[in-house]
Amino acid sequence: MSNEDRLILVGQIGGAFGVKGEVRISAYTADPMALVGYSPLLGADGKPALTLISARPDKAGVVARVKEIATKEEADARRGQKLFVTRDALPEPEEDEFYLTDLVGLEGRDPADVVLGKVKSVQNFGADDMLEIAPAEGGPTWYLPFTRETAPELHINEGWLRIVRPTEVSDRDED
Repeated sequence: MSNEDRLILVGQIGGAFGVKGEVRISAYTADPMALVGYSPLLGADGKPALTLISARPDKAGVVARVKEIATKEEADARRGQKLFVTRDALPEPEEDEFYLTDLVGLEGRDPADVVLGKVKSVQNFGADDMLEIAPAEGGPTWYLPFTRETAPELHINEGWLRIVRPTEVSDRDED
């Protein structure tokens, strides 16, 4: 899958809003109303899943009337459905900005230019973003905090980033 074809999670159906078939959508975009511009939104299979007819802001995203849902029951049946767009549907980032998804697939090189692996994914387990690295030599993936110290150079257009593994702590001092 090319970078342009990569699916980007932008929202999730929260269920019905009222009794007339409107649906609540949690938005994962900076501006929740941007979802309207991405319509139709895609399902996990990359096929059109939801066509927004109208929307208004809500505390967690938007409340929308959609072409594919006419009743409260239909909206509730789609609760939890994740909604995506392709990377090329997103606006181009400003200079010196990027989308985290643009890091996926980059080679990770240490300070001596040795390729340590490739970025498999960018995860966030509740604190900060973590790069999941698939080692060049194979084996289990490992995680690297995505900070200026551990990823001091990004060369997205060239397909790589500098990674500096933190010093591992093997023994703890006695308290």
